[in-house]
Amino acid sequence: MKIVANAAPLLTAAALLALVGCGTPADSPGMRLSAVESLQMRAWVPEALKYQMVLESVTGGQPTGRFWGAKISNASLQEALSESLHSLGLLSNTPGVGRYLLSVNLVALDQPLFALNMKVSVVMDYTLIDKNAGDKVVYQRRLRSLHTVQFLDSMVDPNERTRQASEEAVHQNVTTMVRELMEMNWPA
Repeated sequence: MKIVANAAPLLTAAALLALVGCGTPADSPGMRLSAVESLQMRAWVPEALKYQMVLESVTGGQPTGRFWGAKISNASLQEALSESLHSLGLLSNTPGVGRYLLSVNLVALDQPLFALNMKVSVVMDYTLIDKNAGDKVVYQRRLRSLHTVQFLDSMVDPNERTRQASEEAVHQNVTTMVRELMEMNWPA
């Protein structure tokens, strides 16, 4: 009977370790612009960009492993970008029809294997082409963003800290890209 009583704490610890080891993929809502940010920035969208962008391709993502990590898939990244552009009034209302084609490539996702304070770095390439100007590249940038989630924000699960840090790093990256687009001079 003593063996069974001593097994309970071990089984509990094993169950907790099993939960900690599960991969937690990054999700679109954590990467996109919030409703408040969209409302604040929407007034600054140049007329020439309103409803003129088409999100052409999103590449570089990868699926999250079953047992460990918090990767960003192309589908989640594309959804976050599409929803952010739509909320700002940049995305064309007719799929595939717009003056500007945006391509995005997730170049690097730097995540530590284990850390108390999870610091994640994201590097993304953006290319915006003007179809009306003979497919001229009007914006091309490689942007890097960092975000750290403190241990106390999610003490139990390091994968959850990694997911949160990854989503916020992408969110900051997308915000920077959009702000840069709004500051450019656009033809009428």
